[in-house]
Amino acid sequence: MGTVYSSILPNHVEFIRKQRIFFVGTAPLLEDGHVNISPKGHDVMQIFSPTEVAYLDLTGSGNETSAHLKDNGRITFMFIAFEGPPMILRLYGKGKVILPGTPEWDDMSKHFDILPGTRQIIHVEIETVKTSCGFSVPFYSYNGERDTLQQWAANKSEEDLEEYRKKKNSISMDGIVTPIGDRITKKFLLNYHENNYLQD
Repeated sequence: MGTVYSSILPNHVEFIRKQRIFFVGTAPLLEDGHVNISPKGHDVMQIFSPTEVAYLDLTGSGNETSAHLKDNGRITFMFIAFEGPPMILRLYGKGKVILPGTPEWDDMSKHFDILPGTRQIIHVEIETVKTSCGFSVPFYSYNGERDTLQQWAANKSEEDLEEYRKKKNSISMDGIVTPIGDRITKKFLLNYHENNYLQD
C-alpha cells in the first residue's frame, strides 16, 4: 500500500532532484478522449514550495498536456528510482499553462534556464503526494542527456518555431484548442480586423 501526504516533504524534494527523468499524465474530460503520458528530461523542474511546482516545457510534436490543463486542469507527475533504493513518487494537482509574453511569464521564467525551443511553463498547485514501493522497477544507468531536441530548436528561427507550433501544437488529438492555439487565433483575428479597418 502507498503512503499519502498532503504536501511535498523535504525527503521528497531530495528524491525528485536526483531523478533524471519524470513523467506527466493528463486526460481530457471527453468520454472517449485520449489519456496522455509524456516523459520529461533535462533539468526543467522547479519546486517552489511544498504545494507548488513548475516545469519548463519545450517544443515538441504534440501539446496534449497543455490542452488537457485548459480542459480540466488535472495533472499527475511520476518520479521513479531507477538507481538506489526503490521508490515511486507521484504528485497530484491542478495545473495551468503560462505562455511567453504574459506578466506571469515575466515573473516565473526568471527561475529557469531558458532552453532552445522553450514554448511554455506548466505551473501546478499540488493537492496530494503519494509514495509507493517500486519493488518491480528495474535498474537503469544514466548515460547522459540527448541534445537532439535542443539542436533542432537552435537551428530554427523564432518564426520557424512559431510556424511549427501553429501546425503541431495548436490543437490536441481530441480536437481541443490549446492556449498556443488560442493565442494564434486571437493574433489572426486582430490582424484581420486591423486590415479590414484600414481598408474601410
